[in-house]
Amino acid sequence: MNTTPSSEPTPGTAGGGPSGPPGPPPKPRRRRQWRWLVLLGLLVIVAAAVLTSKRRRDHASPDHAGARQGGPGAARGAPRAQQVVTATASTHDVPVHLIGLGTVTPTDSVTVRSRVDGQLLRVLFKEGQLVKAGDLLAVIDPRPYQVQLEQARGQSARDEALLANARVDLRRYQTLFAQDSVARQTLDTQAALVRQYEAAVKSDQGAIDAAKLNLVYTRILSPVTGRVGLRLVDPGNIVHATDTTGIVVVNALQPITVVFSVPEDRVPDILTRLETGRTLKVEAYDRTRQKLLANGTLLTLDNQIDPTTGTVKLKASFPNLDYRLFPQQFVNAQLLLDTLRDATLVPTAAIQYGVQGTFVYVVNANKTVSVRPVTTGPTYEDSTVVSRGVEPGQQVVTEGTDKLTDGASVTLMGPPASHAPGVGGSGAVDGGSGETRPDGGM
Repeated sequence: MNTTPSSEPTPGTAGGGPSGPPGPPPKPRRRRQWRWLVLLGLLVIVAAAVLTSKRRRDHASPDHAGARQGGPGAARGAPRAQQVVTATASTHDVPVHLIGLGTVTPTDSVTVRSRVDGQLLRVLFKEGQLVKAGDLLAVIDPRPYQVQLEQARGQSARDEALLANARVDLRRYQTLFAQDSVARQTLDTQAALVRQYEAAVKSDQGAIDAAKLNLVYTRILSPVTGRVGLRLVDPGNIVHATDTTGIVVVNALQPITVVFSVPEDRVPDILTRLETGRTLKVEAYDRTRQKLLANGTLLTLDNQIDPTTGTVKLKASFPNLDYRLFPQQFVNAQLLLDTLRDATLVPTAAIQYGVQGTFVYVVNANKTVSVRPVTTGPTYEDSTVVSRGVEPGQQVVTEGTDKLTDGASVTLMGPPASHAPGVGGSGAVDGGSGETRPDGGM
């Protein structure tokens, strides 16, 4: 029996053709394609958002505004100009000072003591009073010394009478010896007795003078002109010549001295100027170095250097007519050592420090900066002396130097101000420790 093939295709055939391997199902393939499309769309959206945000920031930045106005940022890729503040280098006569902490020392400081023992009867000064040399300050009971004077005078009168009698006997013995009436020994004995009485009279005169001197010492006089301090002994007390406290202290205030220290490195400069006969001026300021107290001159310096501090002591004299300087007062002494004529000054803020040393940024005519190595000197107020690298009138950068490089473009913030220090400054400070040159600082 014949059978006819079925018209329905068997699995694995297409249109009744020969059978082959089964293909992948079409539905999962479409899903993977959609996933890639969605991911690509998200990336496009994120990139568009980033570009839009960047454009908004650039539109709001000063460089974008400058580009629209034809400024330095107009050209695409041009370097940004750094905003800086500048000042103009100037010239000035800069005094060079040495500054040291000093102590006001009286020219004479005398502790008035009694030179004899006795009761202090009267004190004739007021505490803090100005006295002159020779003024009577106190009186000690003089009566014991008056008694001693009378006793010495009585003894002297007795010895003088004995001496007169011995001299009469000596003349008599000399006559008898010439007549060969007395022995030579008797004459020699009488001559020795006369010399003995003469010595006694001289001793009596010394006792009289000592008693008179003790009477003088009962009146205590001021040895110097100056100001007396607080009374150390009250009237009625017994004072002795061996007392160490004394009665009062008198300090001479006109003139008065200041002793201060400067670094040992400056000793040759000071000696050179003193040997040429130059008068070196010294100013005394208060603790804060804001108030000038007095003007004086340098007297001398010590003969040795303190090895523990590396400094040498200097002494200056001040007339002190207004009594502004007081004994043991601490002051800042400022010695004028020299004056730098027409020195070039730049603000201290303009001085930069690098591996190669100190330098400044100088603004060129084309609004770029150049690095100029400089040699610095003393400071003067808020400026520093430079001896090379900068000429007067050139502009130097004082603010905005953090990101500057040699040849960088800059824009000036405000008009450049001329930097001219005032004359009333305290001077320049020398670079050494404890020294100051035209303006100081210890």
